[in-house]
Amino acid sequence: MSKFSLFNKFLVQDGKRGTMVEILLEAAESMKILDECEIYLVNISEDEPNSVYVYEVWSNENAHKESLTLEAAQALISKAKQIITGVEKINTLQVMGGKGIK
Repeated sequence: MSKFSLFNKFLVQDGKRGTMVEILLEAAESMKILDECEIYLVNISEDEPNSVYVYEVWSNENAHKESLTLEAAQALISKAKQIITGVEKINTLQVMGGKGIK
């Protein structure tokens, strides 16, 4: 089994973490129609009030890239850009298996 996985940290303006969470949860909802997206988790850390983490697992890297071109994704990216102050790519991973993976 070989899947494409991303773990990113989004840094946002002071007081905008809730807004970013809402945007990313909307993105997660839109991913439900894409079989290639197996996991899309939005996470926060109480120790980092201006950060939101996203963990994604895709059937392959190309499926992830294609998802970014969808109209819904482009609209959410546009909204998010207004409050993002930085993005840290924590890691790109190759998923080997485990609970929750098809």
